[in-house]
Amino acid sequence: MDSEFSDGEGFGIEVILSGAKDEKAPCCPHGPALLFEKLCRGEQQGRRFYACSACRDRKDCSFFQWEDEKVSQARLLAREKENQSKQPPFSHQEYCSRFREFVSLPLDQRRFCQECQLLLHPKEWSEHATHRALSDDITVARLRRPSLLLCPLENKKSNAQYLFADRSCHFLLDLLASLGFNKVLCVGTPRLHELIKIRNQETGREVLTSLLLDIDFRYAQFYSEEEFCHYNMFNHHFFNRERAEAVFNAFLHEEGHEKVVLVTDPPFGGLVKPLAHSFSQVSDTWKTLQSPGSGSQEMPMVWIFPYFFESRILECFPSFSMLDYQVDYDNHPLYKHGKTGRKQSPVRLFTNLCPLNIVLPGDEGYRLCSICERYVSSGNRHCPICNACTSKDGRAWRHCTQCNKCVKPSWLHCPVCDHCALPDHPCGRGPTGCFTCSSLRHKRRACPHSNKRRENRGQAAGRRPGANLSKQPASRVKGKKGKPPSHASKARKVT
Repeated sequence: MDSEFSDGEGFGIEVILSGAKDEKAPCCPHGPALLFEKLCRGEQQGRRFYACSACRDRKDCSFFQWEDEKVSQARLLAREKENQSKQPPFSHQEYCSRFREFVSLPLDQRRFCQECQLLLHPKEWSEHATHRALSDDITVARLRRPSLLLCPLENKKSNAQYLFADRSCHFLLDLLASLGFNKVLCVGTPRLHELIKIRNQETGREVLTSLLLDIDFRYAQFYSEEEFCHYNMFNHHFFNRERAEAVFNAFLHEEGHEKVVLVTDPPFGGLVKPLAHSFSQVSDTWKTLQSPGSGSQEMPMVWIFPYFFESRILECFPSFSMLDYQVDYDNHPLYKHGKTGRKQSPVRLFTNLCPLNIVLPGDEGYRLCSICERYVSSGNRHCPICNACTSKDGRAWRHCTQCNKCVKPSWLHCPVCDHCALPDHPCGRGPTGCFTCSSLRHKRRACPHSNKRRENRGQAAGRRPGANLSKQPASRVKGKKGKPPSHASKARKVT
């Protein structure tokens, strides 16, 4: 376990993950909940609770349950009813049937309800008479680009849909094809999925095939069950379990010269560890489906995420490396190509593919560093002392001899803090050290008291978990009356 986020005032919240599936996990509309633990600084034991895996703000999903809480049958039934009410209005098969009927309609009878985000049949027009509806030129060509027709979901903490610019999409497609991949598992990348299909239609042959896994069920209106699975990447949950898992397994199975690669672009506000856990499960499934002599240990992956999450991603996937390529988005106010300085896109590619084989476009300023054996941005200069191209954000970094590492050009060495920081940083506020025992000599993951805390938890079987929290003020345990601690309220402090 590792602390995922804290309030900076004395308590933190961890996500608890294990290799085995948590059979006791209750479900919310987004599938099985994740188990968290609230820890107070200096305490040896916290209290665990279940909360929504996909939404980190309780305004989006209010599900909450203490791990040791007794839930009545009436409440379970009410919860099941609530979960069902939040599911899509049609099954995937019904969506496919509706789509076939829709494309058979004359062009002047095709309408799309912008408020309900639904393709409408003429018999349904009266039900949506007061809604805003799109009725102009809903051609087959337009239906092939549903990411332009649907309104993007832009909640940064849950299902944010910042859609790749075509520049980044085409670069990824050309790259994957050049590396010999012919099957792309698109996890949360609807724009990439649709451009693969469009490219196949334009060329008249399937250079790449793809399967889209996404929590946005609206895409079921446009894609068959073999092309799209309603999926939550934070808990590796398929909503249409048996059918979707069969499609998923069939896609991962490689025959002959087939090669599968996973490409994912999660919401930037999402916790890294649950995402990595899900991608590891995908990789494990992929391994079981390959022939015994294949020798591959890890599924090829490309994880698209901001560069400042590098340490968290590499902790989960040590075989990954971060590339300098800047990914940009059509509908993001800042993450767009062509900006300079700190305004340029911080989004990068993390991958277990060989960096030397990933040729970045020279016309955008990328070049090969023969020493590092990878392509780097124009501003990323090789440091002879670090023996690496050290820049993370595209600017030329400088080496600080006192810190013995390269730092951002705007940072200066502070003699009080004894490390580099911004000139106006809060001086004297040193590292926080260990969250459990407050020692500055180690971090919490290496704390000798962590094992003691786990042993105490085992010895306390039969006692209510978190009993020692009674030493704290009530506000630290429950917050406002009737509102248990939210695992999301501190989410945006993740760095």
